[in-house]
Amino acid sequence: MSPRRRDRLWLGVTGHQHLPPRTTELVRAALRSLLRQYDGANLTGITCLADGADQLFARAVLEIGGELEVLVPALRYRDGLRPEAWPAYDELLAAASRVEHLPFGESTEEAHLAAGQMVVDHSDRVVAVWDGAPARGLGGTADIVAYARAKRVPVSIVWPDGAARD
Repeated sequence: MSPRRRDRLWLGVTGHQHLPPRTTELVRAALRSLLRQYDGANLTGITCLADGADQLFARAVLEIGGELEVLVPALRYRDGLRPEAWPAYDELLAAASRVEHLPFGESTEEAHLAAGQMVVDHSDRVVAVWDGAPARGLGGTADIVAYARAKRVPVSIVWPDGAARD
């Protein structure tokens, strides 16, 4: 990741993947509302670009004029995403001001945990698109929120009324 300039806000994201259409719309609106409080010219969003929350966050950051830094958890990370998420992944990856790859070959839970922790380690604040439930696998949203809290990185929870997971 880029050296952290103090004149910028480094805002990381963690959140659920595979959001149902209604929840996608609710989360998109909530993220746009949350990010409006920041000066996009001085904001860097940090994301792994998983489909769901990460891609919604990345698009919202770019919409307000922020920069995007992408942390790719594994060499074959894209292959582990749903094929319908590939076009947005490719588009957002191309829009990033910086991309860093972790040294994992496969997109495993261990790679996702390491990437989520690295997002936290490089963030001033973390946005968590989270329903409050335990992680469904190692490196899930709850794990990253717990890590951020242990590191005393402030966490903003986004889970709008009416949102649900499959």
